[in-house]
Amino acid sequence: MRNKPIDRTRENELDARVPTGAIFEHFKGKRYKILGTARHSETLELCVVYQALYDEPTFGDHAVWVRPLEMFLETVTINGQKIPRFRPV
Repeated sequence: MRNKPIDRTRENELDARVPTGAIFEHFKGKRYKILGTARHSETLELCVVYQALYDEPTFGDHAVWVRPLEMFLETVTINGQKIPRFRPV
């Protein structure tokens, strides 16, 4: 269960950065379409729902994924350089 209160203002600001229908590229190079956002039923954390724009035999054609919104928007360090995990294209 979530212990801290939901900061709706912050969530709205973050949510606006991943509009439904937008295309994002993962730092590894594959592209995804934003289907929307959803709230995790247990933690109440806001999550991004997105669909692969490629076929992947392991997970199926155009697999749908869910990732916490803050994680979706965070940076990762690759070879000592900070870059966005996902970037809009």
